Amino acid sequence: MSQSNATIIRQAQQGNASALAQLLQDHYTFLYKYLLKVTLDPALAEDVCQDTMVRCMEKISAYNGSSSFSSWLVTIATRLYFDRMRRRKREHEWNRSQEQGIRSIRWQFESRNEEWSDVLDALSRLPSSQRVAVLLKHYYGYGYEEIGSMLLIPEGTAKSRVAYGLRQLRKELGEDEQ
Repeated sequence: MSQSNATIIRQAQQGNASALAQLLQDHYTFLYKYLLKVTLDPALAEDVCQDTMVRCMEKISAYNGSSSFSSWLVTIATRLYFDRMRRRKREHEWNRSQEQGIRSIRWQFESRNEEWSDVLDALSRLPSSQRVAVLLKHYYGYGYEEIGSMLLIPEGTAKSRVAYGLRQLRKELGEDEQ
């Protein structure tokens, strides 16, 4: 590590905002190009690079100089990238699981000669937060205050979720909003 780089890092660790800005600016292009090669996706590389810069700002005091500063940034970026990929995989698996659940419920309905309605189909496509709010309000008859209490959200948020959910259901079912 060059003397000037060491000085800038030390100043950044002592709270000098312009030194931190200089440090991040000096390493941004290098880090972005690294992430571009890792992700093969310019938008994802940009996102992870930005996240890395934020993490660096938060953790600059933890940098101990045992490796080069750029190596420290690469380590942070790589870990953030892997975390993001694990999260994407979990979300994909959850979505696949939910789709399988919907197919299973539909099969159960049809095997008992019960109708799988367009409403259930449309409900399955709502975000779960809206689906739960709509069901609690219009199927189970709870009030907005009760829904808010059950979901640990403000009453106004419960109203919004029901309203947005109903709007989406009407749109999907081809009904005019009233």
